[in-house]
Amino acid sequence: MSISDLPLFQALGQKMKWHQTRQSLLAENVANAETPGYRGRDLKAYSFSDQMSALKMSNVSTRSTDAQHFSVTGQGADQFGVQKMNSFEITPEGNQVVLEDEMMKVSGNQLDYQAVTTLYTRSIKLIRTALGKA
Repeated sequence: MSISDLPLFQALGQKMKWHQTRQSLLAENVANAETPGYRGRDLKAYSFSDQMSALKMSNVSTRSTDAQHFSVTGQGADQFGVQKMNSFEITPEGNQVVLEDEMMKVSGNQLDYQAVTTLYTRSIKLIRTALGKA
């Protein structure tokens, strides 16, 4: 069994692919920011709980131990589903892309991608250390 076959690494790999796909959609939105009638697109929110259930990890669950904790019930989101953006700002040409918002999404997406890749590489290093191959 390869390390990449472990469900956690499969889920992290899917998360990285989601960020890559989102980055290309956001770049398309930025590129068409002045195209008349263009409607921006984005991906539906990524859900690790959906990934884990898809990977047969349904026995992993979370629970709230204190009433002041955040809610632990996740919303079911379709994997990599492209959706039209709900923008309230429309240019005179009918374009719904706000360049500043898109650039903020691009920056946030890059930071999230870096966080996932760091988690992935550190998890592999931890397993290698545990196996005595560090």
